[in-house]
Amino acid sequence: MPPPDSVLDPADPAGLAALAPLGPRRSAAEIAYGQLRQAVITLALPPGTILSRAELAARLGVSQTPVREALIRLQEEGLIDVVPHSATRVARIDLASAREASFLRLSIEVEIVRRLAAAPTPALAAGLRGEIARMAELHAQGDQEGLATADEAFHSLLHAAAGVPGLRELIRSRSGHLDRLRRMHLPAPGKAERIIAEHGAVAEAIIARAPEAAERELRLHLSHTFAELDRIRAVHPSFF
Repeated sequence: MPPPDSVLDPADPAGLAALAPLGPRRSAAEIAYGQLRQAVITLALPPGTILSRAELAARLGVSQTPVREALIRLQEEGLIDVVPHSATRVARIDLASAREASFLRLSIEVEIVRRLAAAPTPALAAGLRGEIARMAELHAQGDQEGLATADEAFHSLLHAAAGVPGLRELIRSRSGHLDRLRRMHLPAPGKAERIIAEHGAVAEAIIARAPEAAERELRLHLSHTFAELDRIRAVHPSFF
């Protein structure tokens, strides 16, 4: 009980108004998962790499427990293969999973760009053009990793503007194999310039209130990786 001379707010008898939110906090397992997944997606840990939980824990500066939890999540995404009593390794690229992820992404984003093109706002136009300008600047600086991150930011902006940001996370969770294919395709001559130009075409179609054109440009933009699949596999046969 509170001391007799305390003053309680009748609207807040438990005194909870004095407590401030702690804000978002990431667990060691969440951090380990994020770093390991990024290493797999960027091919810093290429397909077939054998993983030691003890070595990963030492590298990340955490205990083996959060690493084990992170590996379980990556296994659920199909990015890690765990053979009991044998080895844990980075999964090779599963083309069936990559095609499913591509189908999911295209289905969702076609609807998004058509809806946005029906009623674009000045804020959306400024945001899209700003992201494209940032991509061009990163490319000029030779920052390939930054360009890949900006590519993701452009599509995340589309999802957020359409009011469905959670679907971006759904796509991300299913796109590990597809994203690795896209990473292998990014260094191809002219690929970066084409990404920027196609993002610009999608954005301008949305801003011009042209849903059919926005859909057409988006379909074109998302089609190139599979069109180059034979070349990608020829360069990296051990990844499949």
